[in-house]
Amino acid sequence: MKMQWALIAGLVFALLTGIFAVINVDSVQVNLLFNTVQIPLILLILGCTLIGGIIVGSYGIYRQYRLQRENKQLKLRVSELESSATSKSSLDSFKTMDSLDSNESNSLLEKDSIQSQCKGNPTGTL
Repeated sequence: MKMQWALIAGLVFALLTGIFAVINVDSVQVNLLFNTVQIPLILLILGCTLIGGIIVGSYGIYRQYRLQRENKQLKLRVSELESSATSKSSLDSFKTMDSLDSNESNSLLEKDSIQSQCKGNPTGTL
């Protein structure tokens, strides 16, 4: 919707500029620093409008290019962070599994040693 309004505004501006240029058809003297020329005002108005449009369009293209490049870099950064988070969570789950396995094996070893001590000592005293 925003682009449609911008297009409509641009067309209205072009229409007003065209009407303004057609009304002013007299010749004017333009000083170009090194030379002075006589040109119709209509050409001067339309030429300046065209140059302004080219400048604004060029800036818009540059800005769009810069935003696309930044967007690409941010997407790459997000994918890197997601992959590192995935690998970190898988490492954490492996560490948790290893710690559970080691705790279970330690408790089994303690039970075996206590049972073997109890078997070797029938009175239960150490």
